[in-house]
Amino acid sequence: MDSHLSPAETAKRFGISIKALRLYEQHGLLKPLRAANGSTGAAWRVYGSDQLARLHQILALKRLGLSLGQIGELLVGRDALDPILAAQEQVLEKDRERITHALTLIRKARIKLAAGGILSIDDLATLTQETALTKQSTAEELKEILTPFRQKHLTPQEEASLEGARVKAWACDNDVKESMRQLLDEAKALMTSGDATTAAAMDFARRFRATTEHLKSSEPSPLTALRPKLKTMMDDARSDPAVAQKMEVFAFVKKALANLKAREDNSATKE
Repeated sequence: MDSHLSPAETAKRFGISIKALRLYEQHGLLKPLRAANGSTGAAWRVYGSDQLARLHQILALKRLGLSLGQIGELLVGRDALDPILAAQEQVLEKDRERITHALTLIRKARIKLAAGGILSIDDLATLTQETALTKQSTAEELKEILTPFRQKHLTPQEEASLEGARVKAWACDNDVKESMRQLLDEAKALMTSGDATTAAAMDFARRFRATTEHLKSSEPSPLTALRPKLKTMMDDARSDPAVAQKMEVFAFVKKALANLKAREDNSATKE
């Protein structure tokens, strides 16, 4: 490991955003070192081995579902790493047990089919419930993922207002709702290439932008009023590595839109 890493290098190696690093610093969970720039004398933020060990602890506890406040209470003293690793080990052991159980069910089902048997309704129901694969989140799944963040950032009245406005907006334009679902499915297929700059990605970005602009132009006023709070909520959600992983399709969409805007700005500059 390098002796010190910059914020950008740290974010890349740990799979998080620089915003997430700043958020942890603001909550007093992570304190970067300061390295003087020889040419300007400015103090740059850098992370050494102690800071990176602390960052690992923070991310491990976030994946266990703890809030930043709870993490701050646990990260007291220098001996916090071993119990956190122990907790991680327990979670991974449970995951291994679940995966092993799912593989056993699938193998038994295949043996039964190979022997000429048929799977009963109970067999199929068990397979469906016990062997579900992790997948990219749809808009409906995203709503469920974001529930704790909505509860944190919005009052009950704002949540109710938001839900009512969304239901009304979607009900008024089923064609746009279906278009959005199709666009998200297309984004999932495009992101398998990992390149948000291709011609196909740019074509997708144009159509996605047009659809969202149509939605914004007709959205109820409660949605418009809540946009600043919703942005803060989403930034908080993206700082959670487990949630960010489930929102990868939306991160790809954001990259494609940013690339499209950059191309358009570049073209306008040349003209």
